Amino acid sequence: MKKILLAAAIATAAFSAQAKDIVDTAVGAGNFTTLVTAIKAAGLVDTLKGKGPFTVFAPTDAAFAKVPKADLDALLKDKAKLTAVLTYHVVPGTVMAKDIKAGNVKTVEGSNLMLATTGGVTVNKAKVTTADIVADNGVIHVIDTVLMPK
Repeated sequence: MKKILLAAAIATAAFSAQAKDIVDTAVGAGNFTTLVTAIKAAGLVDTLKGKGPFTVFAPTDAAFAKVPKADLDALLKDKAKLTAVLTYHVVPGTVMAKDIKAGNVKTVEGSNLMLATTGGVTVNKAKVTTADIVADNGVIHVIDTVLMPK
């Protein structure tokens, strides 16, 4: 009986120690409420919970607060534009901060982001404030500005 209980405890511990996907990681962080709301409104939850891997440059709630309220409200109601904006923040593959090189990188949206590494990592001049938040299907780099495709 003790062996069964011990095996069950080990299995439970291993399961609970498992990493979360990008969406669950963002929800758990607590400072991506607007981003998660936008992901849901765009219908991208299943995609970002998918196999990946993805690198997400994730704007915080403070970054979204810089966007004028009327513009943000309009964006949240326009699924096509919202999807374009959100997928502009996603790069295929897992790119850790140490592997970021200055230059252009293609996004899932199809446009390029300009990465720079002088004085810290920036993405289209948005600062990466926290790097390498690992999820089981990729990595999140926290940024201080919402990126808009051109």
